[in-house]
Amino acid sequence: MDSLALQTGAQASGAEWEHAAAAVLRKSGRITEDQPDALAWEKLARRTLDGIEISPLGTPALLADLITEGRPTRAGAWDVRATYAETNAAAANEAILADLENGTNSVWLEVGAHALPVGDLAAALKGVLFDIAPVVLDAPNDALEAARSFAALVNGTTLAAGTSLGYDPTGSHIRGFGAAGRPDTSALGEIAQIATDLGCGAVIADGSALHNAGASDAQELGFALAAATNYLRKLVELGYSVEAAASLISFRLAASDEQFPTIAKFRALRRLWARVLELSGASVPTTVHGVTSRVMMTKYDPWVNMLRTTVAAFAAGVGGADAVTVLPFDSELGIPDAFGRRIARNTSALLIDEAHVAKVADPAGGSYMVEKLTDDLAVAGWAEFGLLEDGGLGVTGPALRERMAAVIATRQAEIAKRKRPITGISEFPNLAEALPERRPYAESRPAVAGYARAFEALRDEPIAEPVFLATMGTVAAHTARATFASNLFAAGGIDVVNEGRHDDVEAVLAHYRGERVVCLAGSDAAYAEWGTALAAALREGGAHHVIVAGKPLEGTDDNCAMGLDALDFLNRTREKLA
Repeated sequence: MDSLALQTGAQASGAEWEHAAAAVLRKSGRITEDQPDALAWEKLARRTLDGIEISPLGTPALLADLITEGRPTRAGAWDVRATYAETNAAAANEAILADLENGTNSVWLEVGAHALPVGDLAAALKGVLFDIAPVVLDAPNDALEAARSFAALVNGTTLAAGTSLGYDPTGSHIRGFGAAGRPDTSALGEIAQIATDLGCGAVIADGSALHNAGASDAQELGFALAAATNYLRKLVELGYSVEAAASLISFRLAASDEQFPTIAKFRALRRLWARVLELSGASVPTTVHGVTSRVMMTKYDPWVNMLRTTVAAFAAGVGGADAVTVLPFDSELGIPDAFGRRIARNTSALLIDEAHVAKVADPAGGSYMVEKLTDDLAVAGWAEFGLLEDGGLGVTGPALRERMAAVIATRQAEIAKRKRPITGISEFPNLAEALPERRPYAESRPAVAGYARAFEALRDEPIAEPVFLATMGTVAAHTARATFASNLFAAGGIDVVNEGRHDDVEAVLAHYRGERVVCLAGSDAAYAEWGTALAAALREGGAHHVIVAGKPLEGTDDNCAMGLDALDFLNRTREKLA
């Protein structure tokens, strides 16, 4: 690396980077000596679930044929928006007022049979200053009644910018609300009139609904555009001008812990909606609400959710979101408590006030990689939008579901093989953890299938009998594979017995207590010297199923190594233990 021109302060060439990267990849065995240096680009690039390649190195060449435009328009700090799914009005009011007094700017309130009853809206919002704190409703089954109740409650107040009645029958349909068939938009006219009279937003095109159903970034963008365009058309048919109709519509997108795709997605949405409005003969600022991904959250080791949501909130803020909701780390355990809400709102406070993320408008602008990814996502999202437009909105038809199914299958396969590791779940699980207890959500609140669901289902039903780790050789010799195997078994709710150093077959047998499943863990040299003999001795001692950590070994029944389908392996092992 010392020979790189970069070390002297000069500009390194692509060829120099290519040569240096290839040298490192040869040391790790990912490129052979006879393969060209240029292969480094392919080896280090990665692809999103939309098939978009992310270059390992941002260079001016990535933008050679692109004209970038449509910058994020948010100036300054984003709106820190807290969400509430309380079923009790007093508890909701206490939480809302506490959050508003301690750093939250606005309220996103779930209303209806799945959360707070519409009749309790006034009690839940008692003491809220509607001219200062925006309120966004989420009433999928009771949107019209909630809008009427809210209008009566605010009673002529000049509402804070960002207030919205939150009507979104399309997103609600995806989330599992409403009757079968196409989304029912029959309440749009009256809700739009109420919003016009109040001077607030009426409709939210919620792409996060599709994201939480398993969609890719491009599919989420296309869906949000299609929903918003459908609402725009219907409002124009009701007599609104394009500008007036567009001013009633805002967007919501999911922010995940995939930092750069999230930044690009938020930036791409502004460009895409600006294009829709341009084709419609209008120009209205786009308002985007980012919410941290619900499906990336985990029930087990929930503390790691703080890290996931921090990255997601950062990405949404950098991507230009006008408002950001950080889901509390304990959201998957039940209704978050005061500590969970505090950490959630402080995540944005730290990013805004201490990290100064909001000081610069469009901080990712000019990054070759982010600009290219933004453009690629915009193109892919526009293509998805076109597919949905061709078949109406198509949310109930098979075409969108089939495209999503392909994405979901790919993602789950990568999770199963731990190519998409989930910390605390598929990697580094803690079987001894005690989960915090939280009050349950309303039974009618639809659940989502989180990315960790398959592993968490195994953890929900832990196996009583452990696997015996037949550790071979010194601690230094067996620790790497013993640790790998222990973590793998724990990901499936299986504990292990590890007695430490064993220098021969007799030493292992002295600690063996007849466990039905055993796993050999040692070095390749130890396997070659006495691995087969140890497997035979353990089988004679009562083992029904012998596994080896590493490559397959004669005399064993199964093996575990990097790259295996962990879920398949764990299910096989659990069957032997059951």
